[in-house]
Amino acid sequence: MRNRFSLVDKIAVVTGAASGLSQAIAIGFAEAGADLALADINPDGLHETAKSVRAAGQKAEVCLCDISDAAAVEQLFERVDDAYGRVDILLNGPFAFNREKPEELTLEDWNDAIAVCLTGFFTCAQQAGRRMIERGMGGSIISIGSIAGATALGRGNFVYSVAKAGVHQMTRELAVEWAGHGIRVNALLPAQMRTPSVARWLEDPATDKELVAHLLKGIPMNRLGEAEDIVGPAVFLASDAAAFVSGTLLPVDGGNLALNAGGSHTW
Repeated sequence: MRNRFSLVDKIAVVTGAASGLSQAIAIGFAEAGADLALADINPDGLHETAKSVRAAGQKAEVCLCDISDAAAVEQLFERVDDAYGRVDILLNGPFAFNREKPEELTLEDWNDAIAVCLTGFFTCAQQAGRRMIERGMGGSIISIGSIAGATALGRGNFVYSVAKAGVHQMTRELAVEWAGHGIRVNALLPAQMRTPSVARWLEDPATDKELVAHLLKGIPMNRLGEAEDIVGPAVFLASDAAAFVSGTLLPVDGGNLALNAGGSHTW
């Protein structure tokens, strides 16, 4: 059974690998046996992730890359070609957006968010998919979606939610388009996760504690997610244990999407 979840001899490209969920997943992939190409715009964070990957006994290629730049994405995958010669797994992870009311959102901020959160995911998937198709050995493409792409969050998350909904539909479409090539395409849908940036927000005295309590009301497991909570699902989708799983939007949300808007996990 353990062999089904093994990533030994696999090459994984992880974008957004300098921090947060993508960093945790990259380290999890390494612990499962994969060698990594790590991409982000944060060099210090990338080197920290690479250190953890190497401590797990795996190779780590560090690549500075802004996925909103299609030329930079192409260069990233050329680096992967030079370093490893193939791609077995892609994890799409970065996000960037300004929280604004829809009526106040500028077109520039809209375009910037879509470029990272949706277009960048596509260009990375396209580059990985081309290589997987040419090699003829299949592969796994995983994107970090969000509960925000499945139901509305409000509170100025407009462009982020729209982009994540696009990621979800892209996941389904690519799963269908590339199924004949043995390429599986899935997405993970986290709820609010206690990443370092969220932890700083929670510790900020200016943070509305009633909002934090409100968030927990929507999570039946009554806690925020931790970065480690998403690692197992990601390794599963990357591994042969998920050999017949494609086009899936897998919530990692403590039951959030299962909860009716008028429902409650308290009495």
